[in-house]
Amino acid sequence: QVQLVESGGGLVQPGGSLRLSCAASGSIFSINAMGWYRQAPGKQRELVAAITSGGITNYADSVKGRFTISRDKAKNTVYLQMNSLKPEDTAVYYCAGRRLGFTEYDYWGQGTQVTVSS
Repeated sequence: QVQLVESGGGLVQPGGSLRLSCAASGSIFSINAMGWYRQAPGKQRELVAAITSGGITNYADSVKGRFTISRDKAKNTVYLQMNSLKPEDTAVYYCAGRRLGFTEYDYWGQGTQVTVSS
């Protein structure tokens, strides 16, 4: 089992920045990729950014150039740096882990609220 704990959410004005953190513990050797998802009220959950164990990253078109996913292997932590935030970025953000050989993310954190509002 893998445990994921997010932190760093909050209220920020449009144009501001936040950094989310996701600390992983447990059987992390089984994880091949980490991702950040978000879900806004009334909308489907969407993948915002992901990073593989090899360091390959990908981003949703809506956040390219504004968000950056990174990791600190020594701390077993994945980060999501969010810049130039917009009101439409408001959502609950979830950290997720995907095991080697699996196509779906099956480890999830509890979520952290990000609200972008003036």
